[in-house]
Amino acid sequence: MYTTICRRPQMLLYIVIGISIGLFISMLSNSFQGFPRTKFAVHSNDLNLDLHNSETEHIDEHHEPHDDSHAHHDDYTIADAMKKKIRVLCWVMTSPQSLSTKAIHVKHTWGKRCNKILYMSSVSDPKFPTIGLNISEGRQHLTGKTMQAFRYVYQNHFNDADWFMKADDDTYVIVENLRYFLSTKNPNDPIYFGHHFKTIVKGGYHSGGAGYVLSKEALRRFALLGNSQLCRQDGGAEDAEIGSCLMKLNVTAGKTVDNLGRSRFHCFNLNTHLHGGFPDWFYKYDSNGARSGIHNISDYPITFHYVSPKEMHALEYYVYHLRPFGIVSGAQDLNV
Repeated sequence: MYTTICRRPQMLLYIVIGISIGLFISMLSNSFQGFPRTKFAVHSNDLNLDLHNSETEHIDEHHEPHDDSHAHHDDYTIADAMKKKIRVLCWVMTSPQSLSTKAIHVKHTWGKRCNKILYMSSVSDPKFPTIGLNISEGRQHLTGKTMQAFRYVYQNHFNDADWFMKADDDTYVIVENLRYFLSTKNPNDPIYFGHHFKTIVKGGYHSGGAGYVLSKEALRRFALLGNSQLCRQDGGAEDAEIGSCLMKLNVTAGKTVDNLGRSRFHCFNLNTHLHGGFPDWFYKYDSNGARSGIHNISDYPITFHYVSPKEMHALEYYVYHLRPFGIVSGAQDLNV
């Protein structure tokens, strides 16, 4: 009896405390709801940005699982217009052994941005597809392979493009920057462009690994006049032999640095051109002084070479996906 009586005040105290805590929490919750939300969050309306409109909320069923293009808000107007006006055919030097280890990554990244892309091999593969050229594989046959590839392009696709680019299957190409560079050039001029070397050929020639692009007139001369009397048909160093042949056909090896003197075509990968470590021969060959560092690479680079499959997908991410929020990049006028 005594115990029960003694516990009643204690129980009343607990009830009063519980009711007080409940009332306090209720009042606190209501007070937070009264605060304007803009004090705690940035809204798209405040920035005049439509981040969730009806067009982007619907995901096309045909998108691949990793394709987030539906969420991008990039303006492709200029790039799309240039794609129609400046038609670029790309052909990629590959082989049966490297289709599944190298060429497939070109196909899944930059290759789709060319107006037309062809994969040149020694064996035809209709599934990939590749075009089988009548020549053996091997470094000693790169000149012959290039000769035959350009002749095939001339015979079958001359009217499909205005510019014709050769690249290796470990070359990464930013095709939009290539079109921008070519926008001030005339495809009817006998000229070709790439990473310029100053040795071996009078007037210089362009690195094979960095890729080079021929004008329509350059391709016409090369295919029709680059016969065995003037040009070596196989063997030797592919890029030097092609450069020598084009020089004999009065095709100019054009310069490609931007108006700040920075490089656009690159015969090594991005890390090498950023941090240095060039081989000794490069200092003798390079027309631009073999300079490394971010300040020596154009903001509109076109190619990098010796790019591994992992690096190729990394570049794809850096160029087409990585964005700093709130910064809208403006177009630069970097052509000479």
